[in-house]
Amino acid sequence: MLNPCLYKAFCFVSCLLPLSVPTWAFPLSHQREETISREQYIDTYKGIAVAQMHRYGIPASIILAQGCLESGNGNSRLAREANNHFGIKCHDWEGDRIYHDDDALQECFRKYKTAEDSYYDHSEFLRNRPRYANLFLLERTDYTSWANGLKEAGYATNPRYARLLIDLIEQYGLHRFDLIAPQDTTAEQIPRVQPALLLYDFTEGDVFSIDVERRILKTNGKRYILSAPGDTYRSLAAEYRLFLGELTRYNDVAKDADLAAGEKVYLQRKAGRGASELAFWSSVPGESLADISQRFGIRLQALRKLNPGVTDNPTAGTVVRLR
Repeated sequence: MLNPCLYKAFCFVSCLLPLSVPTWAFPLSHQREETISREQYIDTYKGIAVAQMHRYGIPASIILAQGCLESGNGNSRLAREANNHFGIKCHDWEGDRIYHDDDALQECFRKYKTAEDSYYDHSEFLRNRPRYANLFLLERTDYTSWANGLKEAGYATNPRYARLLIDLIEQYGLHRFDLIAPQDTTAEQIPRVQPALLLYDFTEGDVFSIDVERRILKTNGKRYILSAPGDTYRSLAAEYRLFLGELTRYNDVAKDADLAAGEKVYLQRKAGRGASELAFWSSVPGESLADISQRFGIRLQALRKLNPGVTDNPTAGTVVRLR
């Protein structure tokens, strides 16, 4: 049986303990995660960018500018929760992953242990893609040609992409980092970035993911490419960081379907109906509903529902409803 004196002492201490717990032990409901400024982001990752420049030959200014744009200065969910600063998707990835709404709902993205791993993967991607080979013939200090070359190679669909990179580099003086010698790659030896006067605001539309493309076109608001000789759905799925099943589903074909040169290949789900300017189409000889689906960027199943009396292989001159 517990000694009465000890019992009283225990009760006294138990009453006092809750009062001694510091208030910081309980998170306040109104506390929010601090937003990283662009200057802070650049100062944090400039050392990694310079090291990658000497390892791969990509200008540090370009790496940093892309990191800023594509991660929203490190504030995007992918950057914060998955250390994914370039929006690289899961294709052929056996590591950790995170699911995030992008071109489609809950797409799979790579999750890295560190931000440096994300920078490394981005450099590997550019270095090993044939369409970017000509960029590595440019001078490391020629950030303008690098920015324009990335846009011309189809890196991003935004027509302002090259201009955004160049403006950001010049606004924050990122081209200074392109002059850093290999022996001066520690963060302490790289000059800090001074706060810049904003030339204009960057909107959410200026945050990019590395859905790396060649010549991107649009039909009915949906992105597609034209296949080149030797392309297959499997090779294009790998190139655009998609699962094979995703790409074939976007194009209403079987996973083992053949692909001829010059065909439209949609990189996102097609629309449920046609554009407002064209409500009907008169089929041409040999044209199937699947062909019309690809021509106008409309899902095949949606086209069938719009035309219940039309077969998959209509006769020439059949009026097909598009919306």
